Amino acid sequence: MRSLLGAYVLEALGPAEDRRVAGHLARCDACGAAYLEVADAPSLLALLDEEDLR
Repeated sequence: MRSLLGAYVLEALGPAEDRRVAGHLARCDACGAAYLEVADAPSLLALLDEEDLR
């Protein structure tokens, strides 16, 4: 499940897989903690410009 967290945070999963990950996060403390570590990634990525990515 952890391998899907990046895609989940970036809203890149399909609807069924998104629901599956959300359901898992609701009942798994370890994955929930891992999710919290990456949850801010989209807002942080928005701060970068093209030069930062080179």
